[in-house]
Amino acid sequence: MSAPAETGSPRINWRLLALAIAAVGIALVAGANVHLVYVAVGSQPDCVPHAKVAGEPGAFRAAKPAC
Repeated sequence: MSAPAETGSPRINWRLLALAIAAVGIALVAGANVHLVYVAVGSQPDCVPHAKVAGEPGAFRAAKPAC
């Protein structure tokens, strides 16, 4: 038997490629979660008009209004 002929093209290290793809995916998910936490903590919604008195039919009111 003879040795396999070299084709001149580099071999692909599939394990390294799979780890790189997994690392990029994990980095994207982590970055998205960090962005969501940043937006949730950094934003404060303005006050909106709502019912101030309980018992008005068809109207909702805040349980603990901030304004």
